[in-house]
Order: sequence, then structure tokens, then C-alpha cells
Amino acid sequence: MAASRALALYRVNLPNSITLTRIASVPLLIWILCSPRFSSEHGERELLASTVFILASITDGIDGYLARKRGQITTMGMLLDPLADKLLIAAAFVTLVQFNPVLVPAWMAVVIIGREFLVSGLRSIAASEGFTIQASELGKFKMLVQIISVVAVILARRWHEWPLFSIYIFPVYWIAWLAIWFMVLLSLVSALDYFIAFWSRIDRQSERRRRRSFVLARRRKRDVQAV
Repeated sequence: MAASRALALYRVNLPNSITLTRIASVPLLIWILCSPRFSSEHGERELLASTVFILASITDGIDGYLARKRGQITTMGMLLDPLADKLLIAAAFVTLVQFNPVLVPAWMAVVIIGREFLVSGLRSIAASEGFTIQASELGKFKMLVQIISVVAVILARRWHEWPLFSIYIFPVYWIAWLAIWFMVLLSLVSALDYFIAFWSRIDRQSERRRRRSFVLARRRKRDVQAV
């Protein structure tokens, strides 16, 4: 009975399978961006890498939605989902430092990746204290900006602008520049937002513990005096 319950917790269901494909896309993305097998002459490398990253990012919302809808939230899924997110973001920005260093210097990658690990650390501490930090609307918006910035930076290595309908120029480079700086700003602001939410919960937890300790101490004192 216990063994079957353990297997149920760790089985690879559909949401977990989708999460695993996101993890599998990480080495694929790195290979496409770094391998000499792909040419940038006509933008094949950039278009393929952008497609892989967009599809991998979309799975982040699909696996969670299916897990909740199908009642298939498992321990394995709770472990793999944030791991897949961090691996994808870290791989994308570390590779972009080499792929397009003009738009993504190393310090930007450190800030963006550091924010991801900071939030993971805060959530781990919160879980050990018995509460959770929900994803904020700012954090969800950051995900959208993240997709736009990564894709724009990849495409900007090959095209500075795209001609559209022969009358309009789509400024790929400047969109990438604005998106990556906005991404850095959002990373810092959302990290501060998560930290404030974490600190307020921790402060309330500490206050409750102090009150509980004070009440228990008074009860013990009364019990001793009664004896």
C-alpha cells in the first residue's frame, strides 16, 4: 500500500512529462545557439532558437494548468517545475552573454539569474516556516517581458531591423535593447516585491511565536505559584 502510494506521488503523468520536455529543451537551446552546424547567414539559427525558447516558455503555463485541472499535482511536479524554469532562464541568459554580448553583458545575466535564485531561496525558507509566497502579478508580467527580451536579443544578432510591407521598418535591435533593460529593472523590482512579502510574513510569524512564548511563560509561572 505504501509502495503504491509512493509510486502515485512520483509517477510521470502528462503535466510532469510537459515539464520534462522544458528541461530537455535547455541543452537543445544551448546547442542551437552555440553549434557551428547552424548558419546565421539567413537567420536559421536565430529563428530556430527563438522557436524553441518560445515553445519551452509556453509549457511553463500549460503544465501547471493541466496539473490543477486534472488533479495531478505531485511531489515530482512540485520539484521539477521550478527547477525547469530556473534552468531555462539560466541557460538562456548565460548563452546570450556569449551569443550577443553587445546587448547582454555578463552583469545583466548575473542580476537576472541571481533574482531567480533569490526568489527560490525565499520560497524554500517560507516553506520551512509553514507558509507560501504566491507568485505576484509583477512576477507573471516579468515572465512575458522575459520571453520578449530573450527572443528579441536572439533575433537582433542577425537583424537590426525588419522591413514590413516595404513601407515600415521594425526596429528589432532597439526593441531588444529596451526589452533587456526593462527586464533587468523588473527583475530588481520583483525581487524587492517578493522580499517585502516574505519579510512581512516572517515578521508576523515571529510576533506570533513571541506572543505564544509569553503566554506559555505566564501560564507556567501561575502554575508554579499555585503549587
